[in-house]
Amino acid sequence: MKKLDIGVLVGLVAEPDDEIRRVADFGLGSCQIVTWKPELYTDAVGEALLASAGRHGVKISTLWAGYPGKMIWNFLQGPATIGLVPREHRAERVAALVAAAKFAGQLGLGSITTHVGFIPEDPNDPLFTEVLEALGEIVGVCRDEGIEFRFETGQETPVTLLRTIQRLGGDALGINLDTANLILYGKANPLDSLDVFGQYVRDTHIKDGLYPTDGDSLGREVPVGEGKVDFPAVIARLKELGYTGPLTIEREISGAEQDRDIRAAIEYLKPLC
Repeated sequence: MKKLDIGVLVGLVAEPDDEIRRVADFGLGSCQIVTWKPELYTDAVGEALLASAGRHGVKISTLWAGYPGKMIWNFLQGPATIGLVPREHRAERVAALVAAAKFAGQLGLGSITTHVGFIPEDPNDPLFTEVLEALGEIVGVCRDEGIEFRFETGQETPVTLLRTIQRLGGDALGINLDTANLILYGKANPLDSLDVFGQYVRDTHIKDGLYPTDGDSLGREVPVGEGKVDFPAVIARLKELGYTGPLTIEREISGAEQDRDIRAAIEYLKPLC
């Protein structure tokens, strides 16, 4: 059985060498690169990114592509502000994700990943059909570019995500399993979610968290090993499903504490790989 690589999430910036060097400084050879700024999808940034990745021996597993517009990460305003569900921002966000797909395709990155938002659970909801149409445009560009579109788990139930993938169809679709988000949003246990959509998981966010204790606010992210995610069981199940992608660490804080928690997560994951 293939040993799984450990990776980390880092940012795409105009001069990306420091971010890619950070991956190597952690002793890792894999990363996801994330940006919420489509204006960075330029030839100059792309060339610098590939040069830096080659120089430091780092493989980029996906471009995590954000989009413009206000987003509020809770249960009250989140459904109306996050992803492709809100009509107000949908057109500009589709355009941003199309630009991301073309950028990733040009660089040979293989995929883009994003949060689609609170996809309606009711397949008869008109918003569900509208989101499918928007996704169809983006996924079509991904197919043209020879890359994959990946849904990050979080705001939707596993069954809703499975239904969305089945409705879109084709082989250019995958899932980025964020182990904590399913808990933070109260949508599922990440281990059980693999029984629903495990065949589509292509990448991960190794992150830990606690379930919501307030009906208006998300649960709380905590360092890996201190929350509700059963990582030994999740990783073992991923291997059973034939998963060969990286275990990409995400820690949603900054500074020295983030570095400390990432290093601790690396040591935690090593015997599980």
